[in-house]
Amino acid sequence: MKYVKFIWPVVGIGAAVFSGWLLYSQMKRLSLDGTVESLSIISPRQWLLAAAATLAAYTALAGYDRIALKHLRREVSWAFVALCSFTSYALSHNIGATVLSGAVIRYRAYQTRGLGAAEVGVLVAFCSITFAIGVIALLGIILAIRPDIADRFGDVLPVGLSRAGGIAMLAAVALYVAGGLLSLPVLKFGRLSIAYPRPGIIARQLIIGPLELISAAAIIYFVLPIAGNPGFIVVLGIFLLSFTVALLSHAPGGIGVLELVFMAGLPEMDSNAVLAALLVFRLLYLILPLAFAIVVVLLFERSQMAH
Repeated sequence: MKYVKFIWPVVGIGAAVFSGWLLYSQMKRLSLDGTVESLSIISPRQWLLAAAATLAAYTALAGYDRIALKHLRREVSWAFVALCSFTSYALSHNIGATVLSGAVIRYRAYQTRGLGAAEVGVLVAFCSITFAIGVIALLGIILAIRPDIADRFGDVLPVGLSRAGGIAMLAAVALYVAGGLLSLPVLKFGRLSIAYPRPGIIARQLIIGPLELISAAAIIYFVLPIAGNPGFIVVLGIFLLSFTVALLSHAPGGIGVLELVFMAGLPEMDSNAVLAALLVFRLLYLILPLAFAIVVVLLFERSQMAH
């Protein structure tokens, strides 16, 4: 059992190395000058739209925590929730092992507001469910209307998705909603009690989860060039697959994984332009939030030491 704690780090490193190798084979045809040129032609308007989409994405991420706290019937100020959520996601997105790293950061923050370890555990799980519901619902819709999107990944990912798969995903979401309408009983595991979300809470999940994912995908879409652009629905579908695979890989920041899947999914576009768009995404969604989050953590710990 003492070796269990090493499993996910090994999985993450292995995924990063394998993805790096695959990405290298994809990027051999790229040129540094071409990528720099693609970055240079991104207009100020595109940068502003991408920045606005980033703000919308992180605002929606704060909604994850807010909904979870409502589920727990806990009241915490919106400002504190927003800062805690922002810091948790900014750090965990870059560190990797999102659930574990996010749990540690949230526990450190929310225990100062009276939440116990079990409550923070439920909160983290609830946020993960909200994310999963958003991915499943959006992928279900996209596959139902554009089942051909999976064909883009035949040479890279072992996906066998279709319109039937999309309908099955939507059916799974419908079952989740039905559970809330039926008021399923509380599950008890020793001292831990887990209540099924109330219909109002589920309704919020169905809004905030897709909203965050749509906003994050929009960061990339807004800075992609018009030439060869397949449209937002396709970009969103590719983002959902790439971001989910990146999270499951546990690679820090999904490095290599995100680029690999995106470049494979957009063969009709200039690869340098796709890479430039992903660099903008990493800057706005990962790097700048990480720098700000580090400052927030240091100030928070300083305030705690002062007490």
